[in-house]
Amino acid sequence: MSYLSGFHAIEERIKSGIPCGPLLVAKPGPRARELVDLALTNKIRVDRVGTADLDRLAPDHRGIVLETADSIEAPLTLEEFLAASEDRQNLTVLILDEITDPHNYGAILRSCDQFAVDLVVSRRRRTAKNAAVIAQTSAGASAWVPNAEEGNLARAVELLKEKGFWVYGAGMDGQSVYGIDLTGRIALIMGGEAGLSRLLGERCDGIVSIPCKGRVDSLNVSVAAGILLYEISRQRNALRSGKGQNKRDRVKNEKGG
Repeated sequence: MSYLSGFHAIEERIKSGIPCGPLLVAKPGPRARELVDLALTNKIRVDRVGTADLDRLAPDHRGIVLETADSIEAPLTLEEFLAASEDRQNLTVLILDEITDPHNYGAILRSCDQFAVDLVVSRRRRTAKNAAVIAQTSAGASAWVPNAEEGNLARAVELLKEKGFWVYGAGMDGQSVYGIDLTGRIALIMGGEAGLSRLLGERCDGIVSIPCKGRVDSLNVSVAAGILLYEISRQRNALRSGKGQNKRDRVKNEKGG
């Protein structure tokens, strides 16, 4: 089992309705007592324990710990998600290619929640699995962001393309993200420390980069993911408000299509 000790992580996990518990309580302060009330309202068992018990389970606790499963649950398959979203024209799918650091994984999920990513797809193996660290780093967003695990990411990319997705990989040598149309059905692939794998890179419709002026080689993957997801959200908001036009549609109009 894993144990959540952050107030935000515990609160969002309880609110999400994902099975969890019991909630272990030692000497609760006002914030912890609010979480006890929330747990009882959601029919989650609350157990009184000693401080030494919590010290053993989660040394960074603040008088309260929530027991959870060992890893992030993946309640969806990609096929189920696509079937349920068949009529939606604007979708964002984020594919994580070997993101093994749970701190990076959690930070990415926090951005996914903020910028309304519809699904996160990761490899069934070689992916961060520490649910407690992920939940803590994501400030509880891991309880809300839909995710699916696939054994073969290359096959997942092909399936997305068959369903009308434009697939872009993130890389230092790509085209500036600010010159690419990111409206409609978009799948974005973020690679781990070694970058985007060759197998997935070959299946992309394009590689996008973030123009930078720093002396360090590249941005941290979680920071880069946040910037790229913001740009997708910004373009869609502009299109929705009538201040922008889908570039692929504009090309069709200019050609008289």
